[in-house]
Formats: sequence, C-alpha cells, structure tokens
Amino acid sequence: MASIAGTCPLGALLRNKVSESNGISLVHYDGLRLSHKMQMPSTASMSSGYTSASSLKCGTIKAMAAPTVAAPKREKDPKKRVVITGMGLVSVFGSDIDTFYNKLLEGESGISLIDRFDASNFSVRFGGQIRDFSSEGYIDGKNDRRLDDCWRYCIVAGKRALDDANLGHEVLQNMDRTRIGVLVGTGMGGLTAFSTGVEALIQKGYKKITPFFIPYSITNMGSALLAIDTGLMGPNYSISTACATANYCFYAAANHIRRGEADIMVVGGTEAAIMPTGVGGFIACRALSQRNEDPKKASRPWDKDRDGFVMGEGSGVLIMESLESATKRGAKIIAEYLGGAITCDAHHMTDPRSDGLGVSSCIKKSLEDAGVSSEEVNYVNAHATSTLAGDLAEVNAIKKVFKDTSELKMNATKSMIGHGLGAAGGLEAIATMKAITTGWLHPTINQDNLEVDVTIDTVPNVKKQHEVNVAISNSFGFGGHNSVVVFAPFRP
Repeated sequence: MASIAGTCPLGALLRNKVSESNGISLVHYDGLRLSHKMQMPSTASMSSGYTSASSLKCGTIKAMAAPTVAAPKREKDPKKRVVITGMGLVSVFGSDIDTFYNKLLEGESGISLIDRFDASNFSVRFGGQIRDFSSEGYIDGKNDRRLDDCWRYCIVAGKRALDDANLGHEVLQNMDRTRIGVLVGTGMGGLTAFSTGVEALIQKGYKKITPFFIPYSITNMGSALLAIDTGLMGPNYSISTACATANYCFYAAANHIRRGEADIMVVGGTEAAIMPTGVGGFIACRALSQRNEDPKKASRPWDKDRDGFVMGEGSGVLIMESLESATKRGAKIIAEYLGGAITCDAHHMTDPRSDGLGVSSCIKKSLEDAGVSSEEVNYVNAHATSTLAGDLAEVNAIKKVFKDTSELKMNATKSMIGHGLGAAGGLEAIATMKAITTGWLHPTINQDNLEVDVTIDTVPNVKKQHEVNVAISNSFGFGGHNSVVVFAPFRP
C-alpha cells in the first residue's frame, strides 16, 4: 500500500471502529479471527484503552499490509475437543429428559400457584414450583431429610447425568477418579437452610442453630456433596454469578479439560429459591410478574404485555468429556461443546446495558473461542426472562452480531418453566442438546403481541422442525455477568 496522507480514509475507519467498540478492539470482522493484526503506532499511545486521533496521523504510516481474514478453525486435538456424553435434570416437568423436552415441544406451561408455603399475603403467588420430587435411589433417607432442596436437586441431576453417560458407581470404581471433576454452581445456595438458621437465632438463640446451618447454606456444597457421594477427586468447586452461573460453569469446566487437568467434568447449575425469603426478595426487587390471575400466561418473553419474570427452580447437569476419553471408553456422544465466553456489563446491579455491548461482545468472543463464524449459527436458546429491558437488550445484541437473521431461530425455554436462576443455563443447555439431537425446536409460548423490534423468528406458540448447525445458549445475571456457550452436532 502506498504512503497515506491527507484525510486518510483508513484513519477515519479506525477511529470509527474504536468509537463503536468503546476501545475493545481496533478492527472487527463479525466474529471471524484476524490472522494479522494491524500494527499501531505505539503501545504508549494506547495506554488509556483507546487510540486518539492524533496517534493516527496518516503521514507517519509509510506502508501497511492489507489485512487478511483467516477462516475460523475448530479444535482438532481429541484431547482438547469437548463432547457431551450425559445429561441429568430435575425440573418442574420431572426428572426424565425425554418427558421434559416433550412437554416443552407441546408448549405446556409448568407455572402454577405456590403451595409449598402460604403465599396468600404475597403480591406474587405463583412460580415454576417442583412437585412430587423423589430422590429415592440417589440419596439415603437420613441425609435426604436434612438436605436443602438445592443440594437434593443437584445430587439427583448429577447422578442421573452420570448414569446417562454410563458412569455409574461400578464403572467409576474402576476409573481414575482424580481425573473426573465436579463443577455445579448456584446463584443463591441453600436458601432454606440459611433462612431456617437465621430464624432459629432470632427466636431461640445461637445455641439452637443446627450444626448443618453453615455447611448446607454455602454455595460450594452441591459440588462437594456430589463428589463425596461418588468419590470424584478432580477439580471441585462452585461458581456463583447469579443467573449466568451454569454457563460460567460449562465454560470453566471445558477449560479444565482443554488444559489437561481433567478428562471428565460433571457440570451445571442448581437452585431452590421458591420459598418465602426467595420469593419475597425478588418481589422487593420489583423483578417478578404479578399476573396472579393467570400464572401460565405470566412468562411471555418479547411480548409487549410482559411484566417481569417468573421464578423457577431445579437443576441441569451435563457430563463434559474430552473426545479422547469418550472414544476410549466407547461412550455415546450427544453433541459437542465448541466454545464459550464470559464478559461483564460493568454498568448496573440489575439492569442490562442499553447498548448491549457486554452481551454482543460476549457472543462474538464465544464464536471466536469456538472457531465458528456468525453465519454458521442458526439457533439461539435465548436468556429471554420476560423483563421489559432485558428481552430487548438481548435481541439488539444478537442483531448486532448476526447481520442476516433470516435463517436464525430463537426461542425462550423460560416461557414454560420460568427462570431457574442459577439452574437456568443448565436446563436450557439440555433443551439445546435435545434441539440438536431431535431436529425440533420447542416454541416460545405466550407470543400474542410481539415487540416490533423483534424481527427474529421466536418459534411462536408452536414447535418447529429445524436442523441445528451451530447453537448458542445465552445466560446473563445480576451484576452484569454475561455468558454464552456454543454447541453443535458432533461430527468426527
């Protein structure tokens, strides 16, 4: 390229790109990786996080190679490729995967009036409450009576996922369990155990606090108890990033495998916050729908008449495994995890950024990590909680990344099961796996009066047949936590 002088269109282009991205990147190609980065004048001129106009004086640039765009490259190393070999859940539709997804395909709502406690004086009296839950065969009776529901759901979903992956007790006995880890997060932790302990302190004094108060309240206990029960000695901890929790866990667990620190990870999210403190706390946040007269119509993502989210609960757990490990033991492979990303809005405790920058950058980074282009993605399992600001902020961010949305399908699992908080990403990942393996997308129900800005197909009210090429699953949490994970059909 010849010497550049005068007004310099390139300089103007770069300044525009800096302005658009708030200094995050100087050149951007719709999620594709650059094989050559443009050489900038000096690192000193960029120390403040952006490039000033004065540092782009075109007369100082003698020559610049034309930038080239490298085709996205997916991971090929079987030690670093991460596949899904098992799934387990506890949900408002029960603990059987096929039943769960068939209910979603039918467009059935699992939302009902709360009867676990007397909610008659609450301004919100409904939710995605789990009924008829049984831990028989998974937790012994003595421990079952003591445990907070948050941990009961976690243990049952985790063990069901292990069974689904043919990693039951007898098989695990003959494996190197130091190479198998557990990473199940939660947004709220053992909220019932915590509330009961505080109540005992206030009413009866500290001597009446149960010794299980602290252990059953802290957020790491789901992963710990599951590991203790199964003897899994690999990486073990929890992540708590509110409603983005499960996706953060998937991202972290995959990186443990990619770095060679584990062969298999039991990973997901769990939550049991439909109890007085949980419901009352979210009412105080003014985040919940108050459609008490018609609960099944209350969760209505992207609909003009939405008035807040509906609380849900449960647990969703995946078995993530290196392709090398899965191949060696002859495991069935459900789908492949291609990549993920996490970012922060750095904006507000509960409200999303109106410009969607945190979300759109997270989607782009996830595609870069996955080695896929935006054109390859044709399904989004959206976060879509049914809040006034959040639903549109997510759509705007998606439209920034995917310039042509004509072939894109997007649905909201929360329209039927409510918002599972820390468990949401786990349950939605399983819905995504089933979309990939069945070729059917569940509907987004209660789509009666769609927002005009929502120009993407939301699969309104009736399921659709759709061959998923690449899927992303979005989860965002209070505090501005953004997480996106990328899944696809497994192709050897």
